[in-house]
Amino acid sequence: MKTMSKFSSYLARNWKVAVNVLTLAALVLLVVFSWNQLAQTFHNLFRVHAWALLLIIPVEYLNYDAQARLYKGLFEITGNKLEYWPLFKSSLELNFVNSVFPSGGVTGISYFGMRMRGADITGAKATVVQLLKLALLFLSFEVLIVLGIFFLAVEGHMNSIILLVAGSLTTLLVVGTAGFAFIIGSRQRISSFFTWCTVQLNKLIHLVRPQHHETINIERARAIFDDLHDNYMLVRKDWRALKWPFVQAFLANFWEVVAVYIVYIAFGHLVNFGAVIIAYAVANFAGLVSILPGGIGVYEGLMTLVLAASGIPSAVGLPVTVMYRIVNMLVQLPPGYYLYHVALHMPKEPPNLQTEG
Repeated sequence: MKTMSKFSSYLARNWKVAVNVLTLAALVLLVVFSWNQLAQTFHNLFRVHAWALLLIIPVEYLNYDAQARLYKGLFEITGNKLEYWPLFKSSLELNFVNSVFPSGGVTGISYFGMRMRGADITGAKATVVQLLKLALLFLSFEVLIVLGIFFLAVEGHMNSIILLVAGSLTTLLVVGTAGFAFIIGSRQRISSFFTWCTVQLNKLIHLVRPQHHETINIERARAIFDDLHDNYMLVRKDWRALKWPFVQAFLANFWEVVAVYIVYIAFGHLVNFGAVIIAYAVANFAGLVSILPGGIGVYEGLMTLVLAASGIPSAVGLPVTVMYRIVNMLVQLPPGYYLYHVALHMPKEPPNLQTEG
């Protein structure tokens, strides 16, 4: 017990070591839970066109290029000009964090706020930018969903199940985005709502740590919420400026769907692009609430089911989905982890930026 206590105290004093330990543990869990999928994927590697799989690398580059430009545009709206490459690298780090620490994106938002600390970039401003990025990604996916329904209808693969799924996703996106904008658009509403959330969270933490009655300081949290509201209102003053960030959000989504389709090409199947769009959308939204790293199991299962409802047999959809997941992780997670590891050991300096005068 004393040894464990000393180890815990050491990790508490050396938080970077603790973060790395947790990160490596999460990676181990990721491999353990996906071991059968890994074996199946490597077995199928001998049956696919490897040249086609290599196309995922430039496609993912285009995806992260769009994300970096999206961040750049949003920060310019809030009054900061950031350099392209630091944002490109931060996007890779963020993908790694969200993949190995399943939290519906909450961990990624916190990490992004930490990475963007610098001149005129508060945690609240970074949070607003990250939330706007997520909102634009969600809203731009509606355009893709409409295209998906069109492609399915053209080939006669449209059915009531697909219409229900697409309609539900669209409604969820619109209502969720409008609801969040309604809350954050009023200082009183954002303070009341998030203060209530903070109180409930403190109660939940108190069950685990009875000696801590207020782990999250309410007054400090309210100050952060006020800052969040002020930065949001700054962006809302000029909605037209969001036009190009919206285009970049659409491109980021588009290139990721193309990456999935490339795996079908590698397997020698030219399937309906609309089916891939709808299946990808369902799998990603469901993966947000998964308790396992990377949404393992939930992602593959739902994507295969939606593909089957679109007319693509499970015998084709399942191995392609598994292959896409594994190859995509192999392409993105190693550089993401490296950049994340480097960032943790960087001296606490502001990111490279020029503030608009």
